[in-house]
Amino acid sequence: MADEPRLFEIAPSGSESGDEPLPAGAPLAARMRPRTLDEFVGQQRIIGPGTALRTAAEQRKIPSLVLWGPPGSGKTTLARLLAKAVGARFVGLSAVSAGVADLRRIVADARRVRARGGTIVFIDEIHRFNKAQQDAILPFVERGDITFIGATTENPSFEVNSALLSRSRVFVLASLGPDEIGAIVDRALADRERGLPAAVELAPEARAKLIALADGDARSALNALELASEIAASRGTAVPVVEARDVEEAMQRRALRYDRAGDEHYDLISAFIKSVRGSDPDAAVYWLARILEAGEDPMFVARRLVILAGEDVGLGDPQALPIATAAHYAAHAIGMPEAMFPLVEATLYLAQAKKSNSALRAYAAAQQAIEETGTLPVPLHLRNAATGLMKQLGYGQGYQYAHDFEDAKIDQQHLPDELKERTFFEP
Repeated sequence: MADEPRLFEIAPSGSESGDEPLPAGAPLAARMRPRTLDEFVGQQRIIGPGTALRTAAEQRKIPSLVLWGPPGSGKTTLARLLAKAVGARFVGLSAVSAGVADLRRIVADARRVRARGGTIVFIDEIHRFNKAQQDAILPFVERGDITFIGATTENPSFEVNSALLSRSRVFVLASLGPDEIGAIVDRALADRERGLPAAVELAPEARAKLIALADGDARSALNALELASEIAASRGTAVPVVEARDVEEAMQRRALRYDRAGDEHYDLISAFIKSVRGSDPDAAVYWLARILEAGEDPMFVARRLVILAGEDVGLGDPQALPIATAAHYAAHAIGMPEAMFPLVEATLYLAQAKKSNSALRAYAAAQQAIEETGTLPVPLHLRNAATGLMKQLGYGQGYQYAHDFEDAKIDQQHLPDELKERTFFEP
C-alpha cells in the first residue's frame, strides 16, 4: 500500500548505497560511505586480504553473521559491501521499528528472487529484537531463504538467542584508530565528488582535535568535519580554514561510549576495581574519571569503593573502610560534580593502602566448612542460659569470661566439636 510506513530498505542485487543517488543534502558520512571492500577503512583483522570473511566474499558464499562493535565502526557499511560483493539483494531492517510480519514479507520476496543472487537481510540493533522475533528468523536461515546479518553494540552472548547465535559467525569490530579516522577525514577533504563540496583547509591542530574527539567513531568525525567546515566558511575567507575552535564548536563535547547496562559499563568498572586492587593510583583515577565523565551514577562508584575497602584492603589498613564509607556519605550528600572530590580521595587512598584479603579468605573457609558439615550444634558452654530449664540442661556450664584473663585471651573451645581443630583466619 502506498500509505504503508517504510520499515525497511531494499537495494537490488549488486547495488550499494554508495552507487545509488543520495537525496539532496545527504550528510557527509552518507556520501563518503565506501563503495567497495578495498575502500573500507579499518577492521583489517576480519576483512583484510586473506581473512576468512574476505575469502568468503570473494567466493560469493557469505554465511549468516553477527557484527558486534561500537557505534561508527562500520557494521552497516560492511554488511552492505558484503551484499554487493556477492551480488545479493540487500534488505535493511531496523529492530526498533520492524517486526515478524515485515520479516515474513521480505522472505516471501526472497524466495522469488533466490536464483538471482539471493537476499541478505541486515537487522540493525538485533539486540532489540525479543526472543520470539529472533526465533522467527531461524527457519528462514536454516532453509536458506535468506542470509542473515545482524549488527549490535551489545554482547551477543547475552543479547542474541543461542539458537540463532549457533547458526551465525560472530565478528568483533573494534573502534577505529587515530590513523584510520585521519585517513577517512583526509579522504573527505580530497574527494570533490562525494566529500566536502568546496575547497576547505583543515589546520593541523584542528585535524588532531577532530580525531581525538571522534573517539574511534568515523560517522561522528565526518559529521563534525562537515559542520566545522560550515562554521569556517561563514567567516567569508576565500578558502575556509577549519580551526581547532571550529571542531570544538561542532563536536561540543566528546561523547564517551558508555552503557550503564552493557559491556562498556562492566569493562570500565572492572578496570577500575583491578587498578585499585593492584595498587596503581594513576590507573585507578583514570578509570574513575572515565566512568564519571561518561555519566555513571556516582553512588554506584561509591558503593564499589566500600566493597573494595572491605574485600581488598581489609585488615591491611583498617582505616580504609571508614574512609570509603565517609566518601559514600559525602557523595550522596553533595552530588555531582563536587562528589568527585570524596570519590577521588577515597580511590587514591585505597589504591595506595596495604592490601589484605584475609577477611574474604576467612569467610570463604567458613562457608566451605558449613557446606561440608551442615548446621552443627552450638557447644553447650557457649549457649545463653536464659531460663532455669536451660541451666538444668547444661547451657552456659563451664563458660569462662574472657575479661577475667590477661588481654582477654583464653584457651576455650568456641567452635563446634567437629571443627575445633579447623583454622579459618590466616593473618
